Amino acid sequence: MADTTIKITDEVRDRLRILAEERGTSVRGLVERLAREIPTESERAERTARGLAYVRAHLCPALTDDDVRRAQLWRADIAAGRVGSRR
Repeated sequence: MADTTIKITDEVRDRLRILAEERGTSVRGLVERLAREIPTESERAERTARGLAYVRAHLCPALTDDDVRRAQLWRADIAAGRVGSRR
């Protein structure tokens, strides 16, 4: 196992400690988990392609790339708080 040092603010270090404690792990364990579980852009693209292929094959053969693009924009608007309300 390799040792790595990173420089982060005190605020981020403290937050990592709290997050790790809440999950019953160490900061090292938390960082390892995040690195394993957060997909790379390549992994996200592969997952998206598989999902779209499934939807087109089993649910909506007429789904267009424009439909997908509009859905992505809509999702981004929701995440940014420009659409709907958070309760």
